[in-house]
Amino acid sequence: MEIFDLYTDEREKTGRTMVRGEATPEGFYRLVIHVCIFNDRGEMLIQKRQPFKKSWAGLWDVSVGGHADSGETSRQTAERELKEELGLCVDFSSIRPAITVHWENGFDDFYVLTKNLEPDSLTLQTDEVQEAKWASEREVKKMIDDGTFIPYEKGLIEYLFFRRNHASAHTRKDAR
Repeated sequence: MEIFDLYTDEREKTGRTMVRGEATPEGFYRLVIHVCIFNDRGEMLIQKRQPFKKSWAGLWDVSVGGHADSGETSRQTAERELKEELGLCVDFSSIRPAITVHWENGFDDFYVLTKNLEPDSLTLQTDEVQEAKWASEREVKKMIDDGTFIPYEKGLIEYLFFRRNHASAHTRKDAR
C-alpha cells in the first residue's frame, strides 16, 4: 500500500496522508515528480508503460515519473523513481526542478538532466516499464497526436525541450 503526504495550496505538509487509489480530498494536494533525460543530440529518453498499468496503460511517457511517498521530498522521490524505473543512480541533492506544474490535485516537479546513454544499458522495472528509447520533440508531439503518448499539453513538451539548454527564465543574467 502506497501512502502519500497531503499538502496545502502553499505546498506545506498538513500532517495528513492518503492511500494510493483514493480520491485526493478537497482542498488538499499531493506531490508528483517527473525526470526528463536528454542527450547531446537534443532527444528525450522516453519510456513505454506496461499494458497492465492502471493509468495510461501501454502509452509512452517522459523518462521517469511517480508520486512522492509519505516522508519523501521531491528530490528523494526523483532519485528513487529514477533508480527504480531505469536503474540509474543520480544524486539529486543539488538538482532543483526545472519547473513545477500546478494541477488540480497537486504539484508536479519536472527535473531536466542530460545523459548520453544507450537505452539497452538500462535496467527497466518490469512491472512499470516495457521499453525505453530516444525521441525528438517532433516525434513526441506526433505521438501525442496519434494517441500513443500520454496527452501532455504540447506547450509543456516544447518547454521541457527548451529547458534542456536554458537554466534560467531570462535571456541574459542580471548585471547587478
